[in-house]
Amino acid sequence: MAISKSEVEYIAKLARLKFTEEEIEAMAQELSKILDYVNKLNELDTENVEPTAHIVPIHNVFREDEVKPSMPREKVLMNAPFTEQGCFKVPKIIE
Repeated sequence: MAISKSEVEYIAKLARLKFTEEEIEAMAQELSKILDYVNKLNELDTENVEPTAHIVPIHNVFREDEVKPSMPREKVLMNAPFTEQGCFKVPKIIE
């Protein structure tokens, strides 16, 4: 599948990229080669292959939440420039 120079220029414009004429020519050739290779995958018989999201089985690696002691609030707020009612006070950024 051949990619034209105008298609490369259009894609570059969408991506806000600037290419020289030489780079556009090279990019058109490279993208054409990539698409040709991807089209080869259509020749494979995948009828008996189950769809997968990952090639290896994965499982949830998160741990269970556990309540643990933490630092006292006073110590956490000690270096804060501004506090109010036991919380960090930050400048208002939305009017």
